[in-house]
Amino acid sequence: MSITEPETEPASDAAVPSLWGNRDFLKFWLGETLSLLGTQVTNLALPLTAIYAFNATDEQVGLLRFLQLVPYIGLSLLFGVWVDRHRRRSVMLGTNLVRMALIALVTVLNWTDSLNMAALLVIACAVGVSSVLFDVSWMPYVPTLVKDSRQYVEANAKMGVSSSVSDVAGPGLAGVLVAALTAPVALLVDSFSYAASVVSLLLVRTREPLPPTPPKRNILIELRQGLDWVFRNPVLRWLAMVGFCCNFSMITVWTMFLLYGTHDLHLSSSTLGAIFAMSSIGGLIGAMLSHRVIARFHLGRTYFVAQTALLLGPTVIVVAGTSHKAVAVVLAVVSFFTTYLGLGIANVIIVSLRQTTTPQSMMSRMTACFRTLLFGGGSLGGLAAGLIAGAIGARNALIVAAVFSAAVIVALVLSPVTRLKELPPQVVEPAQPPAVAL
Repeated sequence: MSITEPETEPASDAAVPSLWGNRDFLKFWLGETLSLLGTQVTNLALPLTAIYAFNATDEQVGLLRFLQLVPYIGLSLLFGVWVDRHRRRSVMLGTNLVRMALIALVTVLNWTDSLNMAALLVIACAVGVSSVLFDVSWMPYVPTLVKDSRQYVEANAKMGVSSSVSDVAGPGLAGVLVAALTAPVALLVDSFSYAASVVSLLLVRTREPLPPTPPKRNILIELRQGLDWVFRNPVLRWLAMVGFCCNFSMITVWTMFLLYGTHDLHLSSSTLGAIFAMSSIGGLIGAMLSHRVIARFHLGRTYFVAQTALLLGPTVIVVAGTSHKAVAVVLAVVSFFTTYLGLGIANVIIVSLRQTTTPQSMMSRMTACFRTLLFGGGSLGGLAAGLIAGAIGARNALIVAAVFSAAVIVALVLSPVTRLKELPPQVVEPAQPPAVAL
């Protein structure tokens, strides 16, 4: 499949209604904003629980991060096929209830003196499994609430702002909560955030149609159809490959710096939270500006510049090896700020392209394929960070990660995404495939 230029001029921005009048989308958006905020607390509180409560080694922290994300490798594709057969809102409600219970369990086990490293690893993996189901559902659910494909950029920009706001507030809040309440107790905030998301989904009134089901279905054939859709489309294929490398780089650098800041620079949890919070303002700025930037500038060039900023950000952090702690903190903020700024803009382009180049019937399978690669890269990055930092030290490991990240720019130059002038038109639903034998 190839992406062609639209034959007619796109409608002007003035002709596109604003999503501020879409009450159901606003309910969903609010709930996900609160959920994302709690998730950011967990992302910092879980490894800090391992470090402070059990004196976890670099390898153990890397393993914890790996187990959080590795379910995306083995389960995303299978879950994507399954979710395409069901109403996605129901799936999201169930998974958020499970995540709420699992995160609260950490606090309960801590209060009863039953929490240990093994239990923490198991819970991290179980949360990861639930997150897989949720993540292959939420993005395909957005077109149910946002009917006009011209509003996809606005919808994804708003979701990007939520992600960036949580990136800004979450680590700082986590640092304060960990310092005041201990890491296991801080996880209760995330548990309540999932409850808020459940309530917001229950308030949505837009009826989601039940996906059409052919007489007979074969999970392997449907899985292959999803993979074929992504890898035969040059735009989706390159977005997936570059995304894998970017996620590997980001999680590697994030985990390595957490280890370096804790063990070598002896930074407190509140200082680490402040670094990630201040840095994430870059992502908030990027997400807030993305709608205007995409409307004004060449889409492919904007994508290239944003992704380049993301990939070159880690080169700044390697200079943070100075013995002066204040300088190291400032350089770390600059590094992560640059990365998040690029991510805030690039993510809106990436998700909008995925939505416009995929029909609704294939959306969860497409999302699952991306989740497998993106979070697979992240899980491998977390594991690699622990192993490399344990072998050569966190400082040297950061240098290795920065070199790899910069090398990915070569793939950006080759990508056909950088040559797109604007979003392609929404694809039409493909003809229903014939029934297949089980």
